[in-house]
Amino acid sequence: MQKDKIREFYQDCLVEVNKEVKCVKQQVPAQRQLTKHKYSFSHLSFDEQILIWDYIWKHAGNSWAKIQAYFYCEKFAHKKKELLSGWEILKTWQEYVVDWGECDALAKLYTKILEIIPEKVVPVLRQWNRSSNQWKRRQSVVSFLYFSRTKKKFLLFKEIVKSVDNLLDDKEYYVQKGVGWTLKELYQVYPKPTFKYLKQNIKKIKPAAYSPATEKLTLKEKQELKQLRK
Repeated sequence: MQKDKIREFYQDCLVEVNKEVKCVKQQVPAQRQLTKHKYSFSHLSFDEQILIWDYIWKHAGNSWAKIQAYFYCEKFAHKKKELLSGWEILKTWQEYVVDWGECDALAKLYTKILEIIPEKVVPVLRQWNRSSNQWKRRQSVVSFLYFSRTKKKFLLFKEIVKSVDNLLDDKEYYVQKGVGWTLKELYQVYPKPTFKYLKQNIKKIKPAAYSPATEKLTLKEKQELKQLRK
């Protein structure tokens, strides 16, 4: 009976969030403004609210309500305590990702947690790297660096590029875009080994990955790769 009451409470919270989401424009700036809204459960602690937002992410009928769950967690992206306590829940959110926007939103959270507990996050990313789900495969590389400028600690080059290697032949467009994004960010952290890797795999890198992967290269480097790619 107690479980039924808890579920009923979570469902009421979902209805409340959905109501607010529908009252504003279905655009990120307008939806982000809702982070200032005070819900009936906003006074609860992080450990209590994360369970509510977990229910919302997994049961919302639209992406905008799910993104509200992300916006809540995003506020704690630099809070070690909350990130650590939320990891076991947050990693399950990937199971409910249905597009690249949701995938990359979670990457912002996962990459910060990766800095704190790589020994727990890396095995999960490795598992996703071999998944049949395209969004897990995309996440398996994007989360290593996300936007590298937002990170203070990085894994070794060889540890990151290992997962990129496994996806060079992937047929999914959004996975390839994730590969390209990761190579672009990898270049900004490890420019020499990344450029060497690009030259060695120039014939393997697919068009969807090639464009973002070479975005930050020098003009000379781009011209060199262009000649090798012919």
